[in-house]
Amino acid sequence: MLTATAALRTFPSVTMFVTEMPQEQYAPRSTMQTSEGPQDGMGNLRITDKGLKLEGDSEFLKPLYAKEIRSRPGNPLYFQSARNVTVNILNDKTKVLTRLVTGPQAVEAHSQKFEVKTLSGKLLFSADDNEVVVGAERLRVLGAEGTVFPKSIETPNVRADPFKELRLESPTRALVMEAPKGIEINAEAGSLKATCRTELRLESKDGEITLNSAKIKLPNLPQGSSSSAGSRQKIYELCVCPNGRLFLSQAGTSSTCQINTSVCL
Repeated sequence: MLTATAALRTFPSVTMFVTEMPQEQYAPRSTMQTSEGPQDGMGNLRITDKGLKLEGDSEFLKPLYAKEIRSRPGNPLYFQSARNVTVNILNDKTKVLTRLVTGPQAVEAHSQKFEVKTLSGKLLFSADDNEVVVGAERLRVLGAEGTVFPKSIETPNVRADPFKELRLESPTRALVMEAPKGIEINAEAGSLKATCRTELRLESKDGEITLNSAKIKLPNLPQGSSSSAGSRQKIYELCVCPNGRLFLSQAGTSSTCQINTSVCL
């Protein structure tokens, strides 16, 4: 059952299938005003074997109860109102089950669950009190500032468009990525950069950390004190402190790491 309190404008015709309603239940009756003068009895209003047929612009000043409202095939059907248009779905006790309100500022839908599907019935979007589901194969965010998630997010894949950068950041808090079977970060056609203000830790509790590359550079390692005899050498020895700190020591005929242990303090 459709209850419309706004003005109904049709162009060029509309067919209404009016249900039989007791007058004592829905009194007073609706008042209908046509925009053109009477031409044949009731102007552009015709009674056919399928219902009422109305041509031209019409205005309903009070509620209209109908089983079906449709326009002539191939022509649009317009609902216009100075404030808003409200569509209510009622049960047998006239209690509102779902409501659609189109107003001057927003379009609101009130229901237990909201769904958007394709013509084939595939779910594209749904929302209820428990969760919001995006059923499309890809979700694209086109905003210049990206997307802000105040809480956690679960997804099997996060990637940028081809030839675009992907940035994950938390300006004032921590950024945590967790997965029970592993996390893979892959840049097939570019570089991978991780930057922090204090400490960057690579930790493996039960396994190992592998740096697999033809070249590994550590350009800012501290250097131990050098002797005057070997000051011109450009060959260094990589040393490891007991606490795991790395430093460079000028190479000699034998290991020079023990001479520069002060770097470990």
